[in-house]
Amino acid sequence: MLGGIKITEKYCLEADSDGDVIIHSLCNAISTASGGGSLDTWAGEMFKRGITDSREFLKVILARVKAKKYKINNVAIMVEAGKPRLERFREKMQTSLAKLLEVEKDKVGIAFTSGEDLTVFGKGEGIQVFSIVSLI
Repeated sequence: MLGGIKITEKYCLEADSDGDVIIHSLCNAISTASGGGSLDTWAGEMFKRGITDSREFLKVILARVKAKKYKINNVAIMVEAGKPRLERFREKMQTSLAKLLEVEKDKVGIAFTSGEDLTVFGKGEGIQVFSIVSLI
């Protein structure tokens, strides 16, 4: 799972959850933008209860943001991965994330880079994701 969709590649990440590092990055960005901490400050306990779907983690932080009277304005996501090649999944990810975040699709930007073998992520040894969120 990446960006809330199933990736049709023979590639997986080792994780306690479904390994959706894009949603994990979004959770961190949303949480910290609203004065909270990292994903593990609430998702670790959820995992211990058997919840491994990253979309469920996102629902928790979105509820907290709503309780604080914030709304997602837009998000920018930057993904570095030598493999799998993800550009062809961009529109499906945008649609999925927009629905989860309750924003229009054009409020979700996603950029991919291969890293051109310059980092371990570019060499396909993992995926690095940075997200920025604007709250109003």
